Amino acid sequence: MVDKEEVSAVLDMIRPSLIADGGDVTLIDITDEGKVVVELTGACKGCPLSALTLANGIERILKERVPGVTAVVPAEEELV
Repeated sequence: MVDKEEVSAVLDMIRPSLIADGGDVTLIDITDEGKVVVELTGACKGCPLSALTLANGIERILKERVPGVTAVVPAEEELV
């Protein structure tokens, strides 16, 4: 089971970089399988590079720092 407090703490660590670019990230859910569901907001929402931000930034850092994280996906993808 992924610790929600640890995920939130890591997102808080990442947040200043996103805010500097006019965006932000909100934690929506964590599945039993370790999938972290987030919503990118501000300039990040709909940005063509948002997939790279998720995969090469947020997901990589969360996997390194929080045991059990298997993936990071945008909330829109989870709703489909």
